[in-house]
Amino acid sequence: MSDKLPAEMAAELVSPSCSPPILLSTWSFSVAGAKLAWPTLAAVGAGAGGERDCALEACLQVCGEAERDPRVDSVGYGGLPDASGRVSLDGAVMESPSRCGSVCGLRRHLHPVRVAASVMRSTRHVMLAGDDADRFASQHGHLEAELLSPEARAKWEAWRSDPHAVDQSRDQAAAAGRPTDGGNGAIFGASGMSDLLAEVVTTGELRWREHDTVGVLTRDSGGRLAGACSTSGTPFKVPGRVGDSPIIGSGLFVDPGAGAATGTGTGELIMGVCGAHLAVEEMRRGAGPTEAIIEVLRRVDRSYSILPHHQVAMIAIHADGRWGSAALRKGFLAVIHDEAGCRTVEPEYVHRAD
Repeated sequence: MSDKLPAEMAAELVSPSCSPPILLSTWSFSVAGAKLAWPTLAAVGAGAGGERDCALEACLQVCGEAERDPRVDSVGYGGLPDASGRVSLDGAVMESPSRCGSVCGLRRHLHPVRVAASVMRSTRHVMLAGDDADRFASQHGHLEAELLSPEARAKWEAWRSDPHAVDQSRDQAAAAGRPTDGGNGAIFGASGMSDLLAEVVTTGELRWREHDTVGVLTRDSGGRLAGACSTSGTPFKVPGRVGDSPIIGSGLFVDPGAGAATGTGTGELIMGVCGAHLAVEEMRRGAGPTEAIIEVLRRVDRSYSILPHHQVAMIAIHADGRWGSAALRKGFLAVIHDEAGCRTVEPEYVHRAD
Protein backbone atom coordinates (compact mmCIF):
# COMPACT_ATOMS: atom_id res chain seq x y z
CA MET A 1 0.00 0.00 0.00
CA SER A 2 1.32 3.44 -0.88
CA ASP A 3 1.81 5.89 1.96
CA LYS A 4 0.79 8.81 -0.29
CA LEU A 5 -2.21 10.69 1.03
CA PRO A 6 -5.04 12.06 -1.08
CA ALA A 7 -4.99 15.84 -1.36
CA GLU A 8 -7.82 16.31 1.08
CA MET A 9 -6.07 14.17 3.72
CA ALA A 10 -2.76 15.94 3.20
CA ALA A 11 -4.49 19.27 3.75
CA GLU A 12 -5.80 17.95 7.06
CA LEU A 13 -2.23 17.68 8.33
CA VAL A 14 -1.58 21.41 8.10
CA SER A 15 -2.44 23.61 11.07
CA PRO A 16 -4.38 26.80 10.39
CA SER A 17 -1.53 29.28 10.78
CA CYS A 18 2.22 29.41 10.27
CA SER A 19 5.01 30.43 12.63
CA PRO A 20 8.67 29.54 13.19
CA PRO A 21 9.35 25.84 13.75
CA ILE A 22 9.43 24.43 17.26
CA LEU A 23 10.48 21.13 18.81
CA LEU A 24 9.47 20.05 22.32
CA SER A 25 10.59 16.89 24.10
CA THR A 26 10.43 15.39 27.57
CA TRP A 27 13.33 15.14 30.02
CA SER A 28 16.81 16.56 29.75
CA PHE A 29 18.24 13.38 28.24
CA SER A 30 16.49 14.32 24.98
CA VAL A 31 18.77 17.33 24.41
CA ALA A 32 21.13 15.35 22.19
CA GLY A 33 18.27 14.11 20.03
CA ALA A 34 16.72 17.56 19.78
CA LYS A 35 19.99 19.00 18.50
CA LEU A 36 20.35 16.16 16.03
CA ALA A 37 16.80 16.57 14.70
CA TRP A 38 16.63 20.36 14.50
CA PRO A 39 18.15 20.72 11.00
CA THR A 40 15.52 18.31 9.65
CA LEU A 41 12.72 20.36 11.15
CA ALA A 42 14.18 23.80 10.43
CA ALA A 43 14.79 23.00 6.75
CA VAL A 44 11.08 22.70 6.02
CA GLY A 45 9.58 25.92 4.70
CA ALA A 46 5.96 26.94 4.36
CA GLY A 47 6.05 26.08 0.68
CA ALA A 48 7.81 22.74 1.06
CA GLY A 49 4.96 20.82 -0.55
CA GLY A 50 5.95 17.16 -0.50
CA GLU A 51 7.96 17.53 2.69
CA ARG A 52 4.93 16.71 4.83
CA ASP A 53 6.78 13.96 6.75
CA CYS A 54 9.70 16.12 7.93
CA ALA A 55 7.98 17.15 11.16
CA LEU A 56 7.49 13.48 11.97
CA GLU A 57 11.02 12.58 10.85
CA ALA A 58 12.38 15.05 13.38
CA CYS A 59 10.36 13.32 16.09
CA LEU A 60 11.74 9.94 15.04
CA GLN A 61 15.29 11.26 15.17
CA VAL A 62 14.89 12.55 18.73
CA CYS A 63 13.48 9.21 19.87
CA GLY A 64 16.10 7.26 17.96
CA GLU A 65 18.94 9.01 19.72
CA ALA A 66 17.51 8.07 23.12
CA GLU A 67 16.74 4.52 21.97
CA ARG A 68 20.37 3.94 20.97
CA ASP A 69 21.97 5.32 24.13
CA PRO A 70 22.59 2.64 26.80
CA ARG A 71 22.75 5.35 29.47
CA VAL A 72 19.09 6.23 29.00
CA ASP A 73 17.54 3.53 31.15
CA SER A 74 13.85 4.08 30.39
CA VAL A 75 14.03 3.93 26.59
CA GLY A 76 15.49 1.56 24.02
CA TYR A 77 18.76 -0.32 24.52
CA GLY A 78 19.38 1.01 28.03
CA GLY A 79 15.80 0.37 29.13
CA LEU A 80 15.30 -1.65 32.28
CA PRO A 81 13.66 -5.04 31.69
CA ASP A 82 10.47 -6.53 33.06
CA ALA A 83 10.35 -8.84 36.08
CA SER A 84 11.42 -11.79 33.90
CA GLY A 85 14.55 -9.99 32.73
CA ARG A 86 13.29 -9.31 29.20
CA VAL A 87 13.11 -5.86 27.62
CA SER A 88 9.93 -4.91 25.78
CA LEU A 89 9.56 -1.65 23.90
CA ASP A 90 6.49 0.42 23.06
CA GLY A 91 6.05 3.45 20.82
CA ALA A 92 3.64 5.55 18.84
CA VAL A 93 3.64 8.21 16.12
CA MET A 94 0.90 10.58 15.05
CA GLU A 95 0.20 13.37 12.58
CA SER A 96 -3.59 13.38 12.76
CA PRO A 97 -6.48 11.14 13.86
CA SER A 98 -6.45 9.53 10.41
CA ARG A 99 -2.67 9.16 10.31
CA CYS A 100 -1.16 7.40 13.32
CA GLY A 101 0.52 4.14 14.24
CA SER A 102 1.77 2.28 17.29
CA VAL A 103 3.44 -0.90 18.48
CA CYS A 104 3.79 -2.51 21.88
CA GLY A 105 5.72 -5.43 23.29
CA LEU A 106 8.59 -5.38 20.79
CA ARG A 107 11.37 -7.70 21.97
CA ARG A 108 13.65 -7.85 18.92
CA HIS A 109 13.66 -4.34 17.42
CA LEU A 110 15.33 -1.29 18.90
CA HIS A 111 13.29 1.54 17.40
CA PRO A 112 9.57 1.17 18.15
CA VAL A 113 8.69 4.57 16.72
CA ARG A 114 10.21 3.65 13.37
CA VAL A 115 8.17 0.45 13.37
CA ALA A 116 5.07 2.43 14.40
CA ALA A 117 5.65 4.73 11.42
CA SER A 118 5.72 1.68 9.15
CA VAL A 119 2.41 0.54 10.61
CA MET A 120 0.97 3.97 9.87
CA ARG A 121 2.34 4.16 6.34
CA SER A 122 1.98 0.57 5.17
CA THR A 123 -1.23 -0.77 6.71
CA ARG A 124 -4.82 0.22 7.37
CA HIS A 125 -4.32 -0.54 11.05
CA VAL A 126 -3.20 1.60 13.97
CA MET A 127 -1.62 -0.81 16.46
CA LEU A 128 0.37 -4.05 16.35
CA ALA A 129 1.48 -6.01 19.41
CA GLY A 130 3.98 -8.60 20.59
CA ASP A 131 5.58 -11.26 18.40
CA ASP A 132 3.49 -10.26 15.41
CA ALA A 133 4.71 -6.67 15.70
CA ASP A 134 8.30 -7.93 15.69
CA ARG A 135 7.53 -10.12 12.69
CA PHE A 136 5.98 -7.16 10.87
CA ALA A 137 9.04 -5.05 11.66
CA SER A 138 11.39 -7.63 10.13
CA GLN A 139 9.20 -7.98 7.06
CA HIS A 140 9.38 -4.20 6.55
CA GLY A 141 13.15 -3.96 6.72
CA HIS A 142 13.74 -3.08 10.37
CA LEU A 143 16.85 -4.82 11.65
CA GLU A 144 16.69 -7.01 14.72
CA ALA A 145 18.89 -6.03 17.66
CA GLU A 146 19.81 -7.01 21.19
CA LEU A 147 17.70 -4.90 23.56
CA LEU A 148 19.13 -5.76 26.99
CA SER A 149 22.28 -3.80 27.78
CA PRO A 150 24.83 -5.16 30.27
CA GLU A 151 24.03 -2.26 32.59
CA ALA A 152 20.30 -2.97 32.49
CA ARG A 153 20.91 -6.66 33.11
CA ALA A 154 23.04 -5.81 36.15
CA LYS A 155 20.28 -3.60 37.56
CA TRP A 156 17.74 -6.37 37.04
CA GLU A 157 19.96 -8.88 38.81
CA ALA A 158 20.38 -6.43 41.69
CA TRP A 159 16.63 -5.91 41.84
CA ARG A 160 16.00 -9.65 42.05
CA SER A 161 18.28 -9.98 45.07
CA ASP A 162 17.56 -6.66 46.81
CA PRO A 163 13.99 -5.44 47.38
CA HIS A 164 15.33 -1.91 47.81
CA ALA A 165 16.93 -1.82 44.36
CA VAL A 166 15.57 0.72 41.92
CA ASP A 167 11.89 0.15 41.09
CA GLN A 168 9.38 2.95 40.78
CA SER A 169 6.80 0.95 42.71
CA ARG A 170 9.08 0.00 45.59
CA ASP A 171 12.05 2.37 45.75
CA GLN A 172 11.35 4.59 48.74
CA ALA A 173 14.60 6.48 48.34
CA ALA A 174 13.70 7.57 44.84
CA ALA A 175 10.18 8.44 45.97
CA ALA A 176 11.67 10.73 48.60
CA GLY A 177 13.89 12.39 46.02
CA ARG A 178 17.16 10.90 47.22
CA PRO A 179 19.57 9.49 44.63
CA THR A 180 19.93 5.70 44.94
CA ASP A 181 23.05 5.24 42.82
CA GLY A 182 25.35 7.84 44.33
CA GLY A 183 23.81 10.58 42.23
CA ASN A 184 25.04 9.30 38.88
CA GLY A 185 21.57 9.30 37.36
CA ALA A 186 22.22 7.07 34.38
CA ILE A 187 19.13 8.23 32.56
CA PHE A 188 20.43 11.79 32.64
CA GLY A 189 23.98 10.90 31.65
CA ALA A 190 23.16 10.68 27.97
CA SER A 191 25.52 12.10 25.40
CA GLY A 192 25.71 15.87 25.43
CA MET A 193 24.35 16.15 28.97
CA SER A 194 27.47 16.95 31.02
CA ASP A 195 26.88 20.68 30.78
CA LEU A 196 23.37 20.23 32.15
CA LEU A 197 24.14 17.91 35.07
CA ALA A 198 24.17 20.70 37.65
CA GLU A 199 20.78 21.89 36.46
CA VAL A 200 19.40 18.34 36.58
CA VAL A 201 20.51 17.94 40.19
CA THR A 202 19.23 21.39 41.19
CA THR A 203 15.77 20.89 39.73
CA GLY A 204 15.36 17.43 41.25
CA GLU A 205 14.97 15.63 37.92
CA LEU A 206 17.00 12.72 39.31
CA ARG A 207 13.95 11.87 41.40
CA TRP A 208 12.24 10.37 38.37
CA ARG A 209 15.26 9.06 36.51
CA GLU A 210 14.44 5.36 36.20
CA HIS A 211 10.95 5.41 34.76
CA ASP A 212 10.19 7.91 32.07
CA THR A 213 9.26 8.14 28.44
CA VAL A 214 10.77 10.26 25.71
CA GLY A 215 7.93 12.16 24.10
CA VAL A 216 8.43 14.58 21.21
CA LEU A 217 6.20 17.15 19.54
CA THR A 218 7.11 19.23 16.49
CA ARG A 219 5.54 21.99 14.46
CA ASP A 220 7.30 22.99 11.26
CA SER A 221 7.19 26.43 9.67
CA GLY A 222 4.44 25.23 7.35
CA GLY A 223 2.17 24.58 10.34
CA ARG A 224 2.42 20.78 10.27
CA LEU A 225 2.23 19.03 13.63
CA ALA A 226 3.68 15.64 14.52
CA GLY A 227 4.41 13.63 17.63
CA ALA A 228 6.13 10.46 18.80
CA CYS A 229 6.84 8.70 22.06
CA SER A 230 9.06 5.74 22.93
CA THR A 231 9.56 3.77 26.14
CA SER A 232 10.70 0.53 27.72
CA GLY A 233 7.96 0.96 30.31
CA THR A 234 7.95 0.65 34.06
CA PRO A 235 11.12 -1.03 35.39
CA PHE A 236 10.66 -4.68 36.36
CA LYS A 237 7.00 -4.55 35.33
CA VAL A 238 4.74 -7.57 35.19
CA PRO A 239 5.55 -9.19 31.82
CA GLY A 240 3.02 -8.06 29.27
CA ARG A 241 2.27 -4.74 30.93
CA VAL A 242 1.62 -1.91 28.47
CA GLY A 243 1.40 1.70 29.59
CA ASP A 244 0.15 4.89 28.02
CA SER A 245 2.94 5.53 25.50
CA PRO A 246 1.67 3.44 22.56
CA ILE A 247 -2.01 4.16 23.22
CA ILE A 248 -3.29 6.84 20.85
CA GLY A 249 -5.11 9.40 22.98
CA SER A 250 -3.38 8.43 26.22
CA GLY A 251 0.33 9.05 25.87
CA LEU A 252 0.13 10.89 22.55
CA PHE A 253 -2.48 12.76 20.54
CA VAL A 254 -2.18 15.10 17.56
CA ASP A 255 -4.99 16.93 15.80
CA PRO A 256 -3.90 19.59 13.29
CA GLY A 257 -6.96 21.73 13.98
CA ALA A 258 -6.39 21.89 17.72
CA GLY A 259 -2.90 20.90 18.81
CA ALA A 260 -0.66 18.13 20.06
CA ALA A 261 0.20 16.70 23.49
CA THR A 262 2.30 13.91 24.93
CA GLY A 263 2.79 12.69 28.48
CA THR A 264 5.36 11.00 30.67
CA GLY A 265 5.40 9.55 34.15
CA THR A 266 3.11 6.93 35.65
CA GLY A 267 1.35 5.53 32.61
CA GLU A 268 -1.64 4.10 34.43
CA LEU A 269 -2.63 7.56 35.68
CA ILE A 270 -2.43 9.02 32.19
CA MET A 271 -4.34 6.14 30.64
CA GLY A 272 -7.25 6.46 33.05
CA VAL A 273 -8.03 10.01 31.96
CA CYS A 274 -6.96 9.68 28.29
CA GLY A 275 -4.49 12.43 29.11
CA ALA A 276 -3.13 13.50 25.73
CA HIS A 277 -6.56 13.50 24.10
CA LEU A 278 -8.00 15.47 27.00
CA ALA A 279 -5.29 18.12 26.65
CA VAL A 280 -5.89 18.51 22.92
CA GLU A 281 -9.64 18.73 23.39
CA GLU A 282 -9.13 21.44 26.01
CA MET A 283 -7.10 23.38 23.46
CA ARG A 284 -9.87 22.86 20.91
CA ARG A 285 -12.29 24.44 23.39
CA GLY A 286 -10.07 27.51 23.71
CA ALA A 287 -7.55 26.72 26.46
CA GLY A 288 -3.90 27.57 26.06
CA PRO A 289 -1.40 24.68 26.09
CA THR A 290 -0.41 24.96 29.76
CA GLU A 291 -3.99 25.56 30.83
CA ALA A 292 -5.00 22.42 28.95
CA ILE A 293 -2.37 20.33 30.73
CA ILE A 294 -3.45 21.74 34.09
CA GLU A 295 -6.92 20.32 33.49
CA VAL A 296 -5.34 16.91 32.86
CA LEU A 297 -3.40 17.14 36.13
CA ARG A 298 -6.51 18.17 38.04
CA ARG A 299 -8.40 15.25 36.55
CA VAL A 300 -5.59 12.87 37.59
CA ASP A 301 -5.53 14.27 41.11
CA ARG A 302 -9.30 13.90 41.45
CA SER A 303 -9.34 10.40 40.01
CA TYR A 304 -6.55 8.67 41.95
CA SER A 305 -4.99 8.35 45.36
CA ILE A 306 -1.63 9.90 44.54
CA LEU A 307 1.30 7.90 45.92
CA PRO A 308 4.87 9.13 46.55
CA HIS A 309 6.25 7.56 43.38
CA HIS A 310 3.54 8.98 41.10
CA GLN A 311 4.42 11.62 38.54
CA VAL A 312 2.61 12.93 35.47
CA ALA A 313 4.11 15.57 33.19
CA MET A 314 3.03 16.78 29.78
CA ILE A 315 4.10 19.03 26.95
CA ALA A 316 1.70 20.53 24.42
CA ILE A 317 1.73 22.64 21.27
CA HIS A 318 -1.34 24.57 20.16
CA ALA A 319 -2.23 24.54 16.47
CA ASP A 320 -1.21 28.21 16.32
CA GLY A 321 2.31 27.48 17.59
CA ARG A 322 1.96 28.35 21.28
CA TRP A 323 3.45 25.73 23.59
CA GLY A 324 3.39 24.83 27.27
CA SER A 325 4.34 22.29 29.92
CA ALA A 326 3.14 21.32 33.37
CA ALA A 327 3.71 18.54 35.89
CA LEU A 328 2.03 16.90 38.83
CA ARG A 329 5.19 17.29 40.93
CA LYS A 330 8.53 19.06 40.82
CA GLY A 331 11.49 17.54 39.05
CA PHE A 332 10.30 17.48 35.44
CA LEU A 333 12.36 19.17 32.75
CA ALA A 334 11.32 19.65 29.15
CA VAL A 335 13.54 20.47 26.19
CA ILE A 336 12.65 23.17 23.69
CA HIS A 337 14.48 23.78 20.46
CA ASP A 338 13.43 26.78 18.40
CA GLU A 339 15.21 29.44 16.38
CA ALA A 340 16.77 30.76 19.61
CA GLY A 341 18.51 27.44 20.22
CA CYS A 342 18.15 24.37 22.42
CA ARG A 343 17.54 24.60 26.15
CA THR A 344 15.89 22.82 29.06
CA VAL A 345 12.94 24.45 30.81
CA GLU A 346 11.09 23.78 34.02
CA PRO A 347 7.32 23.36 33.74
CA GLU A 348 5.23 26.50 33.79
CA TYR A 349 2.98 24.94 36.43
CA VAL A 350 3.47 22.30 39.13
CA HIS A 351 0.27 20.94 40.60
CA ARG A 352 1.49 19.60 43.96
CA ALA A 353 4.22 20.85 46.26
CA ASP A 354 5.20 17.40 47.58
